[in-house]
Amino acid sequence: MNLRTRCAALLAALLLTAACGRRAATPDAFDTVLYAPRYAAGFELLGADGAASTLLKVRDPWQGAEGVETRLFIARNGEKAPEGFEGQVLEGDARRVVCMSSSHVALLDAAGAVETVVGVSGLDFLSNAHVAAHRERIGDVGYGGNLNYELLVALAPDLVLLYGVNGASTLEPKLRELGIPYLYIGDYLEEDPLGKAEWMIAVGEAVGRRAAAEAAFAPIPARYDALKARVAEALDAPSVMLNIPYGDAWFMPPVRSYIARLIADAGGDYICKSNEGGSSLPIDLEEAARLVLEADLWLNVQAASLDELRSRFPKFADARCVRNGYVWNCDLRANAAGGNDFWESGVVRPDLVLRDLVRIFHPELVDEPFVYYRKLE
Repeated sequence: MNLRTRCAALLAALLLTAACGRRAATPDAFDTVLYAPRYAAGFELLGADGAASTLLKVRDPWQGAEGVETRLFIARNGEKAPEGFEGQVLEGDARRVVCMSSSHVALLDAAGAVETVVGVSGLDFLSNAHVAAHRERIGDVGYGGNLNYELLVALAPDLVLLYGVNGASTLEPKLRELGIPYLYIGDYLEEDPLGKAEWMIAVGEAVGRRAAAEAAFAPIPARYDALKARVAEALDAPSVMLNIPYGDAWFMPPVRSYIARLIADAGGDYICKSNEGGSSLPIDLEEAARLVLEADLWLNVQAASLDELRSRFPKFADARCVRNGYVWNCDLRANAAGGNDFWESGVVRPDLVLRDLVRIFHPELVDEPFVYYRKLE
């Protein structure tokens, strides 16, 4: 075999090896668990032997979804999605991301990747410092029926982070038409406060920052559990009422909800125990009035002051919690447009939310300043 023949054979072998390396894997090849969440119920990260690519599975991504699973294949090193794969395919780590929820921005920030945000829904309502400092570089694609698809396309996102409420996002069909990959983020559905924060690892994987996200998340459960253990020594558990009427309805979260879990972990007693379902439900206004009159504390009261509360709801003026001034709202970090950082950075810092609640319920145990909660005066 002459030199030219040997070179041609070597080149052919190299090309064959490269082609085999990029060959599409079978769907069941991605069965190695790369990250199994300890607290979150909504996602799982899988890999395959010898593959740099990963498969991110999201389960039941909106309220009422039962058995629904969405999948994002993150293709790396020229590898192809599994044969017959019908989910979304992201070519490499996302460098340009559009976030349809403020919590998505917080999750990216926690993962050390907030610079990937190029578009948001409701720019004025965001609290994130990076977004505020780079408003001119970040597009507001709108929301609901007023989405600006031309701007969305112009932003050239690698990935759009979506959420569904009672069904799939209305943005999903258009993204499919445009060929823009998307990923459902189900943080708001998690019942465990730590589960909400753990979604930073799913988001971190999509942008190539999973290691940083895992490092950022690791100390949060330890701080949360330390506070919870401190509260376990408290003898009393004040009864806690939530929210105010919305129109003619008073919605109360279920006993297994995120906020009910926080109240319990902070040493409080969530007073409404009638809703054992999976979503907030309206209760009778007479029932709500009875609960307010019985409660030791009243949280998440959307009012600027006690005087405003009494003016809007005079029937509660003589409630014990109102007379004693034990009324609080989670709007200490609200901005002029009405955006509230409680629903943004509070998602990734449940330990700080818990600390605020412990200070409200058991002030003798915590003396750090409030981060999200404010007492109505």
